[in-house]
Amino acid sequence: MYRSIIRPILFLFDPEKIHYLSFSLIKLLSNIGFSSIFKSLFVVEDKRLEREVFGLKFRNPVGLAAGFDKNAVLYNELSDFGFGFVEIGTLTPKPQDGNPKKRLFRLKADSAIINRMGFNNAGVFEAVEQLKKEHKVLIGGNIGKNKVTPNNGAIKDYLICFDALFDHVDYFVVNVSSPNTPGLRELQDKAPLTALLGELQKENDKQGEKRKANRKPILLKIAPDLTNAQLMDIIEIVRVTKIDGVIATNTTIARKELKSPCLLIEETGGLSGKPLKDRSTEVIRFLAEKSNKAFPIIGVGGIHTPEDALEKLDAGADLIQLYTGFIYEGPGLIKRINKAILKKAGHGDF
Repeated sequence: MYRSIIRPILFLFDPEKIHYLSFSLIKLLSNIGFSSIFKSLFVVEDKRLEREVFGLKFRNPVGLAAGFDKNAVLYNELSDFGFGFVEIGTLTPKPQDGNPKKRLFRLKADSAIINRMGFNNAGVFEAVEQLKKEHKVLIGGNIGKNKVTPNNGAIKDYLICFDALFDHVDYFVVNVSSPNTPGLRELQDKAPLTALLGELQKENDKQGEKRKANRKPILLKIAPDLTNAQLMDIIEIVRVTKIDGVIATNTTIARKELKSPCLLIEETGGLSGKPLKDRSTEVIRFLAEKSNKAFPIIGVGGIHTPEDALEKLDAGADLIQLYTGFIYEGPGLIKRINKAILKKAGHGDF
């Protein structure tokens, strides 16, 4: 029904406008009693789906990637679609509008999206207010720096976000891999990244002691455009800084073998969706094999079918996330993935 009726209607409208309209509609429907209907349609409850990763128990391994619910306004409602966890953000210390519109493009022939949103968000402190509600699902906090903050001052921005969110999220994701904030990807280089993660780990220990609470898992989100040598650096950085895991991968700046019109393909920004599937899986497999599975991996990029999800898990991912696949395939995809995992578990293969 989603692909045959709802998606064609949604895709008649500007992607960014329909995104916010969909948010309002989901919120309205949930408030008038549709929450239980959504849960009955999409949630798969089964103990065999539970995963314990970096000290947290996930009710199932299928999460929503950052970028969808940037400002933490819909995480509980989105959990009714069957997600095992929801990642909010990317959040920055100060509110920012992001890049000029138009900045979000559908490549329908490729089942893909190009975005150059630019960390548009209402700021971390506004998100904190939203997160004070009771959580029905595990929440990840994806953090970044403001566009106006130079790279040599980036650590302060990440620390502000980290401290503000510490009591309100279950894990953190350090985003240094978005292609839409000028110079941000330079923070993926070994020296600045080691320094950034090291400072966050110190703050993690300090906040834990201050609150007499456990430290929060910290994950690093990396780009798919890294070379093998750079990926080896990532493995070493994870070992040295003792962070808890890696999210592979963010969007790509590559434009390979796309079918969409040239005018769309030439738009700047990060490409997500089906064209990213193979590369993100390659990165997952490389990290898992070369590190001897030394740390957990969340696999994201191009998951549009249950088979895509199983491929990521087989490559070494412990959990997976959806974004573009959720937009193109609808919430039924989450249920189909979880059922596929259960089916494979029933055959003793997972």
